[in-house]
Amino acid sequence: MPVNTMLIGIIREGKKPSDKRVPLTPSQCAEIQKQFPSIQILVQTSPIRAFEDSEYLDYGIEVVDSVAHCEILLGVKEVPLDELIPLKTYFFFSHTYKKQLYNRALLKTILEKKIRLIDYELLLAESNGRRLIGFGRYAGIVGAYNGIRAYGLLTKSFEIRPAHTLFDRNEMQDELKKVRLPKDIKIAITGKGRVASGIVEILASLNVQSVEANDFLMHSFEKPSYTQLSVKEYVQRIDGRPFLSSEFYMNPVGFESAFKPFTQAADLYISGHYWEKGSPNFIEVEDIKDEKFRIQLIADVSCDIKGPIVSTLRPSTIDDPLYGYNKSTGLEVDFGSENSIGIMAVDNLPCELPRDASEDFGNEFAEKVLPHLLNNDIEGVLWRATETKDGVLLPDYQYLQEYVDSL
Repeated sequence: MPVNTMLIGIIREGKKPSDKRVPLTPSQCAEIQKQFPSIQILVQTSPIRAFEDSEYLDYGIEVVDSVAHCEILLGVKEVPLDELIPLKTYFFFSHTYKKQLYNRALLKTILEKKIRLIDYELLLAESNGRRLIGFGRYAGIVGAYNGIRAYGLLTKSFEIRPAHTLFDRNEMQDELKKVRLPKDIKIAITGKGRVASGIVEILASLNVQSVEANDFLMHSFEKPSYTQLSVKEYVQRIDGRPFLSSEFYMNPVGFESAFKPFTQAADLYISGHYWEKGSPNFIEVEDIKDEKFRIQLIADVSCDIKGPIVSTLRPSTIDDPLYGYNKSTGLEVDFGSENSIGIMAVDNLPCELPRDASEDFGNEFAEKVLPHLLNNDIEGVLWRATETKDGVLLPDYQYLQEYVDSL
């Protein structure tokens, strides 16, 4: 092995419940090694991945029991505390930068073991501050599929297989051929980012036509239709002044929902927005109790509990994805119950199509992150996403010190 070889290890996912996704697929590992001879990728053996050990071996990728000798370690979900290897550089979704209480011990242990933590969620483009990498597109794809499936079950008009029983996206497309939507169905989408783009992909594959927001509110159609709402179309200023998205993102106080008219025009609502605590709620109890409320089913892909959609009472699971929300009592009821809205609120949607979601994620890593590893991070992309190094929180993340110390 050349002296200057960069050893990258793909770790075995240890968090429970098990996650079958990978940061790099077998073919991506092989392509990276071919394109960059200075990189060697090792894969820790695992019985639960969507890609089996044999698939990596078939591409000439070494599968090992331990990746402790690798300098850089790639995962997907949080690493169990006892599996963290001191003094390494880790990439994974740590879910710590928002002070999530359930991962406070994780961040403390990372500091104690002097690990450099680079969180995928914090890898941002300097030009616009958008995330470079994520599973959002496949959250939208699977979420929209689940929403369409739930609508078929609710209306007893068609049945398609659960997404998690499908091998890949190709099988999903075959299932979608069974869908028979009413010709006048109207679907509302919130959001314009990665998640929403995945939602639109599914609707486009079903030949659902896109219409402008005003037309959606004012007209009926002879063909299944959807409207995709940007933040300025579902949020407005309370004082009536012109809406500026930059002001809203900087401080959501002083804004209110403009979504109510869409609750009275849409049959199906699929959420794909980004929501922060303090932002206005989109659907309130009184909206649902209004006799003009039309939505039959909400596929809440964003899944913010106690957030903008009051009927999202809890996250649902891959195995049991659907429940009902009683419009009068506000209580959870069985899916399909009288006087209820159907709710789909699975919060780990990309796990239902792990092979395709992994391939999408790995392509983004190879294109948008790997170059910064190879050029000594001259643009500071990795540095800005580094929460911890050498046992301390970096300056941008000093606000987490009290969160760690309070454990």
